[in-house]
Amino acid sequence: MEHHQPILFNPIHFELDMPPTNYAQFVVDVLARMNHESGTIDQSILRRAIGLASSYLLTDTSTNSEGGITSWQTGFNQIADVVVVLHQRDELELETFNEASKACSECWSVAATWRGLEDCRQGVREVAGKLKNLLDEPNRRTYKGHKVYTPNSS
Repeated sequence: MEHHQPILFNPIHFELDMPPTNYAQFVVDVLARMNHESGTIDQSILRRAIGLASSYLLTDTSTNSEGGITSWQTGFNQIADVVVVLHQRDELELETFNEASKACSECWSVAATWRGLEDCRQGVREVAGKLKNLLDEPNRRTYKGHKVYTPNSS
């Protein structure tokens, strides 16, 4: 019986070989693919892309120390702009709005928890401000008459 040595990975070497992630490019690629395939925004796919915002916040900033915050903020703003456009077209689904609100909450928590990401809170504030402007007046707690996701409201 042949004995095999376990394969050991050098974590430092492994990390250096990983290409950096880029949320901005991911968002552009997802939107371009949707546009090319159907010419419309599939909000179920959009929600999945929005739901990845907090993960990309971690990976963009950890795999690209110089440009990661910028790539993440650009992507998060781009996807928020799509949400705003869908609202302006009267096509925004409540579920998509809620996913964007949840992403803001998750990104805020990540930025507050991980050292070095405090500056990302400004990017979250910008996106949250765009979303807040879509809410019903005067209370800004509903979207088209429906309660929306807010932290601790489930």
